[in-house]
Amino acid sequence: MSLLQINDLSLSIGSHPILKGVSLSVAAGEIVAVTGESGSGKSMTAFSVMQLLPEQTATKGQILLEGTDLLAQAEAQMCALRGRSIGMVFQEPMTALNPVKTIGDQVMETILIHEAMPRAEAKARAAEMLERVGLPADRFPLSRFPHELSGGQRQRVVIAMAIALRPRLLIADEPTTALDVTTQAQILDLLKDLVQEFGMGLLIITHDLAVVANLADRITVMRHGEVVETGATDWLLKNMSHPYTKMLFAASNHKVALPEAPPPQPLLQVQGAIRDYRLPRASLFAPQEHFRAVNEVSFTLNRGERLGLVGESGCGKSTLTRAILGLEPLQGGQILLDGEAVTTDRTPDQRRKMQVVFQDPFGSFNPRHRVERLITEPFYSLPDPPSGSARADLIAETLSAVGLKPDDAGKYIHQFSGGQRQRIAIARALITRPELILFDEAVSALDVSVRAQILDLLAELCEAYALTYLFISHDLSVVRTITDRCLVMQKGQIVEAGATEEVFSAPSHPYTQSLIAAAPVLPELDQGAA
Repeated sequence: MSLLQINDLSLSIGSHPILKGVSLSVAAGEIVAVTGESGSGKSMTAFSVMQLLPEQTATKGQILLEGTDLLAQAEAQMCALRGRSIGMVFQEPMTALNPVKTIGDQVMETILIHEAMPRAEAKARAAEMLERVGLPADRFPLSRFPHELSGGQRQRVVIAMAIALRPRLLIADEPTTALDVTTQAQILDLLKDLVQEFGMGLLIITHDLAVVANLADRITVMRHGEVVETGATDWLLKNMSHPYTKMLFAASNHKVALPEAPPPQPLLQVQGAIRDYRLPRASLFAPQEHFRAVNEVSFTLNRGERLGLVGESGCGKSTLTRAILGLEPLQGGQILLDGEAVTTDRTPDQRRKMQVVFQDPFGSFNPRHRVERLITEPFYSLPDPPSGSARADLIAETLSAVGLKPDDAGKYIHQFSGGQRQRIAIARALITRPELILFDEAVSALDVSVRAQILDLLAELCEAYALTYLFISHDLSVVRTITDRCLVMQKGQIVEAGATEEVFSAPSHPYTQSLIAAAPVLPELDQGAA
């Protein structure tokens, strides 16, 4: 008998069907991956197992955990099962953790709620679980708070909470989406080790097919609330039959053809940039110490060139980006845009010449304004912005350039999908015809098929507008296909630079080698399966 058996599960919220006849199983010691695009029903399937469902939800079918039908359990009975028999690792660790409680208290909380052991033993178990997930007490005392940890460390705390009572089933919902490649590899290795050590079943929800291929024993592919294909990982990769599965895997390996870059002509010059942050004083009369986030960084970005910047979280990528945008001052060196120094008092001309596309398109827009106002925000930096019919024509032209309709100008941002919102963010950056665009993790949160569309769009825009951009990302496969040159950053310094293909094919620095080795890679598919 399987540990978890879902039989013909259908779920609707009000009159809207969400899941349609979903069936899957997870055995003890087995890793089953559920994959598909946003809206396919992956997370709702996981929440159905946990019985964490919104109001007005109606369900049919069976969800059996070791023979117990979870759909028939009252809330009090589910509370007894959650944490003890079923653990869950949520996608965003910072929102899953309580910012005013220490990590030790939060791991102990599950144990104490279930009255599994006295407080002293619970504290010892919390320390044991945190050490098991790579947070030993000598370096990460139980008294630490979540904000004192990195993203990968916070995710380890969430995993420690989920396994504190050694549940039989562990559900991980997109556990590595926002993590850099080396941290992602560590978290995935940890999950695999826990499954082997505790003999638990793991149901992992992810849209990253390279992760799926290297981790899971079996794969279930979902689309529009239905299971379209399922099977053992090796078998499915060689014998996929459904067009949707083939499309997902093709999109994961999507590559674009960039136009040739023009002859070198400097546009952005970063010369010996230094950015320091003051650290809290150890005591009242202790000397003031500083942390150097960017350490004498120098590089040149030429007109019409596409430059990639990669590195782990905390390496200084975002700090350097903010300095280039004039949002943070430098303590040494200088940044020149078209020969003019960039400072925190940027000139209107510099604002026009340099635009940015953020990671979270929804969070970077005011939801109360229509698209026509949102994408014309850069006009505020122009001394003589277009008006009347010229303004309307420019809005229509820019929306069409990013693959949207001119009529979309009258809509609100919530009326669009994630990929469409990113297109609108690119339209906002493009509307002043800037000379430089900074893409900050612009495709990291997108489904593989939407990501492929955005990468195609960037290639088309490079052809049409001779774009110059700095592409900051932790997704090495994207950087490899969308840039001409690549910089690798570690601990505030550029440790390797060169033509993108050369850096990826023959990395010379040990850090670059470790990054590329840690990145999950889809296996080569047979021509018949592709």
